[in-house]
Amino acid sequence: MSRPVTLFTGQWADLPLAILAEKASRWGYDGLELACWGDHFDVRAAAEDPDYCVEKRELLGSHGLEVHAISNHLVGQAVCDLIDERHRSILPEHVWGDGEPEGVRTRAADEMKLTARAAANLGVSVVNGFTGSSIWHLLYSFPPVTEEMIEAGFADFARRWSPILDAFDDAGVRFALEVHPTEIAFDTVTAARAVDAVGGRQAFGFNYDPSHLAYQGVDCVDFIRRFGDRIHHVHMKDVAWSDRPTPSGVFGGHLPFGHADRFWDFRSPGRGDVPFEEVIRALNRIGYSGPLSVEWEDSGMDREHGAEEAADFVRGMDFSPSDTAFDAAFSEG
Repeated sequence: MSRPVTLFTGQWADLPLAILAEKASRWGYDGLELACWGDHFDVRAAAEDPDYCVEKRELLGSHGLEVHAISNHLVGQAVCDLIDERHRSILPEHVWGDGEPEGVRTRAADEMKLTARAAANLGVSVVNGFTGSSIWHLLYSFPPVTEEMIEAGFADFARRWSPILDAFDDAGVRFALEVHPTEIAFDTVTAARAVDAVGGRQAFGFNYDPSHLAYQGVDCVDFIRRFGDRIHHVHMKDVAWSDRPTPSGVFGGHLPFGHADRFWDFRSPGRGDVPFEEVIRALNRIGYSGPLSVEWEDSGMDREHGAEEAADFVRGMDFSPSDTAFDAAFSEG
């Protein structure tokens, strides 16, 4: 098994795709996971004009790169969220509109439906992204939060996302939620509940990213075992956390990434605490053969140095499962 090593372009949207593609090829990547912002991938253009998708593939191909997935995290976030001024900075103008919350959520849902068609036109079968959540603000249960309030949040997720998943089914594409704080699913327990909320339908799965699980104290390897048939894509991102008390804890103290008083911070792959060897072994056990996509985030390192280093690290960390028992020779004869 030789899994492609790709780079998620979301953190590089300030660069034109043509420039990033040249750099990624030089750094040793096999492909790009295209973000649906910047000039990297225009959902409406791709949904309406297959030639647009041909041009994107030709651009990547001219640098020896492929594309296996696209990602629309920013618009997906607005489908279930309680909308406020923060969303204006991440949404396209045609989705934000006048900013009236229900209108924003409706337009975001429509854009996610279009994203399924755009992915199909590009010839990829996975869209990664976020869902948002109407109940994230209820995470810490004081004032007391009732079970009915939590149930209503998962019901809201199912109501808003079921028509989107219908569009994904029609397009033959799967949606892969990146399990992440602020989403309807942010750990193993809530991921299982989200699957149940949409009736276990196969169009809904996960973009596995251990960095969002490990610092919370969630078993990031066990997640693979539990959801093996729903892991449609994999992000390779690292995170480091302190082995002693710090001025802020898991909640972050409203401190920016990279602040010395944080308890945890994202790191370039191989420079944090994610047990990547166990992750690879678990991916082998479930038969995952898709991309290992670097989502590069490290506020303490030059990003071009980090991206090149990360490509080498991920390629060196990956290995195929054995097709025979190591002691099989002793039973012959």
